[in-house]
Amino acid sequence: MGGQSRKWMILVATIWIQAFTGTNFDFSSYSSSLKSVLGISQVQLNYLAVASDLGKAFGWSSGLALMYFPLWVVMFMAAFMGLFGYGLQWLVIRNVISLPYFLVFLLCLLAGCSICWFNTVCFVLCIRNFPANRPLAISLTVSFNGVSAALYTLAAKSINPSSDALYLLLNAVIPLITSMAALLPILCQPSLDPLPPDAVRRDSLIFIVLNFLAVLTGLYLLLLSSITSNSSTNRLLFSGAIFLLIVPVCIPGVVYARNWFHHTINSSFRFEGSSFVLVDVDDLELHKEFINRETSTLGDALIINGDESTFPKHSTRERIEGCCETIMEKDQLAMLGEEHPAWVLVHRIDFWLYYVAYFCGGTIGLVYSNNLGQIAQALGYSSSTTELVTIYSSFSFFGRLLSAAPDYIRAKVYFARTWWLAMALVPTPIAFFLLAASSSWTALHAGTALIGLSSGFIFAAAVSITSELFGPNSVGVNHNILISNIPIGSLVYGLLAALVYDANAGSSIGMAMSDSVVCMGRKCYLFTFVWWGCISILGFASSVLLFSRTRPAYDRFERNRISTQLY
Repeated sequence: MGGQSRKWMILVATIWIQAFTGTNFDFSSYSSSLKSVLGISQVQLNYLAVASDLGKAFGWSSGLALMYFPLWVVMFMAAFMGLFGYGLQWLVIRNVISLPYFLVFLLCLLAGCSICWFNTVCFVLCIRNFPANRPLAISLTVSFNGVSAALYTLAAKSINPSSDALYLLLNAVIPLITSMAALLPILCQPSLDPLPPDAVRRDSLIFIVLNFLAVLTGLYLLLLSSITSNSSTNRLLFSGAIFLLIVPVCIPGVVYARNWFHHTINSSFRFEGSSFVLVDVDDLELHKEFINRETSTLGDALIINGDESTFPKHSTRERIEGCCETIMEKDQLAMLGEEHPAWVLVHRIDFWLYYVAYFCGGTIGLVYSNNLGQIAQALGYSSSTTELVTIYSSFSFFGRLLSAAPDYIRAKVYFARTWWLAMALVPTPIAFFLLAASSSWTALHAGTALIGLSSGFIFAAAVSITSELFGPNSVGVNHNILISNIPIGSLVYGLLAALVYDANAGSSIGMAMSDSVVCMGRKCYLFTFVWWGCISILGFASSVLLFSRTRPAYDRFERNRISTQLY
């Protein structure tokens, strides 16, 4: 039981790490000041945001470091990368030192890389300590990464609300302090034996409790974002947020009280098959066995490794002809969980539909968050930038939590996960066209919330979808290939926004800040919102095609899963 208690302490430590290491989400809070100090254009500022996102392209280096160093050493290496990257930027923005633009670009790249290293540490901790419920552990901890901007905003308000440069100092120091707080639980990792079925169900109940606490934390931060108060009140509010993050430490007590929970609450929930990642090893083997039986009985030719997989056609279903037939049926997914090496992955139509859906959905939402500072400034709401950042952060947090909801309601309502992906993309074009139609404060609030909710869901659900479509054992490599679209999107979408911004800066009633020009007025981002809205519609269309192509595999898997429960 001591080992069981220690593993929950590790989960709490992982939550702390994720909650304070999503430092790229508060870029908008200090980007205007950084632009002014460096005297750069909007295009050059966009390249700095791209540099932060480009750190994801070097996330593989953390896995290489884990081959030679202990986990806690890798964690502190990430902390010192952030300390160096953000700390020197803070000195630049405070005019203590002067660095050329290229070195600031490299500092942003280093800071972005530190975030990926922290994420790797958290994933490894969840995998090692929660082998039976690791998807639930990963989804919960990843969700807290989305609330980082709200926490940093509250922390900055409690110290000095008028200093934008303070965000960079907090970004540099707080992850290091959090790493020190998480060190003891990580060093005391237990060697856990395989859990019996009743213990797995009990752990699932504890995850529900933790998700409830997570929602409470998100609501607390969201409702406080619009409160204008003095520093002393903000310190009290920030202390309340820290208290909510410490509350899960009581989980070891919940573990010891497991019998009470089991008899009074656990019977009210059905946890069978409730998991964030649909395809686990046992289900996958049963699924493959059923596939083999069906193919041998019906005589269907399933050419999995060839150019085409032929499925039995219902007599009531009309054949799709021409190019539509090619798109819908060529190289169609035969079963869930089939392993795809990288060279096979990039030759599949399903992967590229998935890639476009992510590229035109979650990534475009991330670029929007990077531009929030300039958007608020252009529309005349520069004093409320931190509030907008908090709204995006909080709703991104809720979106990440909602990504696990399909698995909890799976016993009553079931849809393919690619269907949920398509539904998650719906709010994004609505939000952008709303922002293009109106520059009111209400529209800005609503659009930011919708984009945060949509992108947060996509970020958290992506690991599960990649695992299901292209194999759980290959998810590490395949998911890194997928998220290569983030730095590409950051460059393309950000450059589009920057070019429109700079083009309108000369014709608007702008303000000169050093060598840079600030664009003022609705037209600074009007065409950007229209373009982003049209691009997000393309992402939605791609997700619908992906759902149509993968639905037979999902339906077959669900039928086989239900059959195994009946016998």
